[in-house]
This record gives sequence, C-alpha cells and structure tokens, in this order.
Amino acid sequence: MAATPVTVLTGFLGSGKTTLLKRLLESPRLAKVAVIVNEFGEIGLDHLLVRRIDESTVILKSGCVCCTVRGDLIESLKDLLSQRERRLIPNFNRVAVETTGLADPVPIAYTLANDPVLKHHFRLGGIVATVDAVNGLGSLRRHRETLKQAATADRLVLTKTDLATPAATRRLQSRLTRLNPAAPIVEARAFGPAALLGADIYDPTARSVDVRRWFADEAHHADEAHDHASRHEDVHSFALVVDRPLDWAVFGLWLTMLLDTHGQSVLRVKGILNVAGSRTPVVINAVQHLVHPPIHLAAWPDRDHRSRLVFIVKGLDEASIRASLAVFDRLAARKSRPLVSAKRRTAQPRR
Repeated sequence: MAATPVTVLTGFLGSGKTTLLKRLLESPRLAKVAVIVNEFGEIGLDHLLVRRIDESTVILKSGCVCCTVRGDLIESLKDLLSQRERRLIPNFNRVAVETTGLADPVPIAYTLANDPVLKHHFRLGGIVATVDAVNGLGSLRRHRETLKQAATADRLVLTKTDLATPAATRRLQSRLTRLNPAAPIVEARAFGPAALLGADIYDPTARSVDVRRWFADEAHHADEAHDHASRHEDVHSFALVVDRPLDWAVFGLWLTMLLDTHGQSVLRVKGILNVAGSRTPVVINAVQHLVHPPIHLAAWPDRDHRSRLVFIVKGLDEASIRASLAVFDRLAARKSRPLVSAKRRTAQPRR
C-alpha cells in the first residue's frame, strides 16, 4: 500500500487554523481524513470545534507537538495505522495534524521521514501555514515560531484579511514572499479542499538556506532531549471554568478591560460559554487586542455545559486573572436588573 500522506496545518496562536480545518472537513472530498489535534493547555477546546469526534480523531493535549508530545504523535499515528489494518476504524487516506500555535513544524517533518516504522507507512504531504493579516507582521517580528512556520510551509494561507487594511495585507504578503518565495500565498476564502490535497510531496531541499539548516540541525540533535520549556518559559496556558451561567454584559466588560490593559500579553483566549438566557453555547475568540464576534453553536458539543475558557499568556499572572474574573462574577451574582437591559448595551452573539 502506498504511504499515507500527512498534511501538517500550522500557524501562530489565533491565526485561524481551527476555523480553516473545520471548513475544509465539511467537504465530501475530505471525508476520509483522520484528524490529529494538538492542544496547548489543561483543557482542550479546539477538537470540539473541528467536527464530531469519531474513531479517526485523536486529541493530543498539554504540550507542543514539536517536542514534548512528539512521542505521542508517533504512537498516535502507529495506533491509527494498526486500527485501520484491523478494520476497527473507517478507512482513511490522509492524516491532518493541526499543531499548537507554538509548534515548530521542522521536528514533525523530520520525524515522519526518519522514524523507522512511520517512514514506511506515512509521508509528509505538505505543510500549510496560516498567517493572521491583522497580527501577522508583529508575530513575525516577535515570535520565532511564526517565522519558522511561514518559512517551512509550502502553502501560506492569509486569514482575517477582511479585518485588515489592504495596505497592511500587501505589506504582509511582501514580507512572506521575501521569507518564502517558493510558497504560493492565498487568502483563506480561496483555499479549498483541492489546495489542501495538491502539491503532495514536501521537499525540504527546495526551501531557503535557513530552512535547510533547520532540517540539518534537527538531524544533528534528533537523539537529544528538546528543552521546549526554556524557549517558552514565559508563555503558559491555563483554563478557567465557571459552573453557573455567565451574565453576558458583565463578562464582556471584564474581557474588554483585560485586553485593553494586557492585550499584547494575552496571546490567545478561546472559550465555550454558557450565557444566561441562551439555550446553546457561545464561542468566543480573542487574539491580543482583537476580539472576534461571538458565535452561537447549534448545540453543545459535549455533555459539559459549564463555561470553559482557555488562556495562553506571556508573562501574566494566572492568579490575578482568576481573581479579577471572580470579582466580576460576584458583581453579576448581585445584579438585580434583567438580562434584557444588558442586551441594549452589549453586542449580542450572532445566531
């Protein structure tokens, strides 16, 4: 049997990987794709937003797929292979790996090509990197992960172009072209299943000098332990769980004040909220100072109906954020005015 291609979907925190993957997986052309989602944090949410969990979906949590759970990735691929051969799961003809926003894709590519078992059954089909048109230039300057993700990709997908000015988008495209001239750059709305399936053999030798050096360094250090913690020692994640329904107006005020004060240090906020007065959950997404419009899901994706918020922050104190939310939650508990009055002052989630 021919080796099964593995497509790596990478991109910095909040750049739109999950949104893109969810849309692509709705196509019948990708019906036989197994999905591996790596989530950074003690509570995972991304897999709930990708698609219905089934036997061909694997969740890797609490770490960066490039190193600390690379062994888990290897074992997950081997397990998928074994289950397919024993017909315990539906047949799949491709694997999509959605990495964390802090992942370095080079060790993933190296592992697929050099693991003594995997290399006979899987091959790297391609690396797709999403780049946020609003925050992309800043991320390229401040975060080495973004630079490596964009430089190693063979397809670059611009997201959030509707929120960025045309001039800002052109500047980002120019920077990406200089960084990775071999990779076509497309806007997310134009990136469909055919683009994901195309250009299906990744060739690191066709990349820039820097990328070839990164692969050479990976080969040299493949047997050494990766010290991921030292590279991200000031970046950490944590989850907040609220048992009772949230007051939308009070929560919105709290989040707005938090991002106004610490936006540059709040790398990512993603949450599924139980909002008072709403029968279905509300999904919120924020990246630094940018807050996307909240969206109603048609139904709860699992049996846990508590509000769950995942934060990825840089240099911020988790205890202070927890304490501030607790203060606002107590304020909401004491409110006597009806929720309808809050709706007049706060934009409501879209249905």
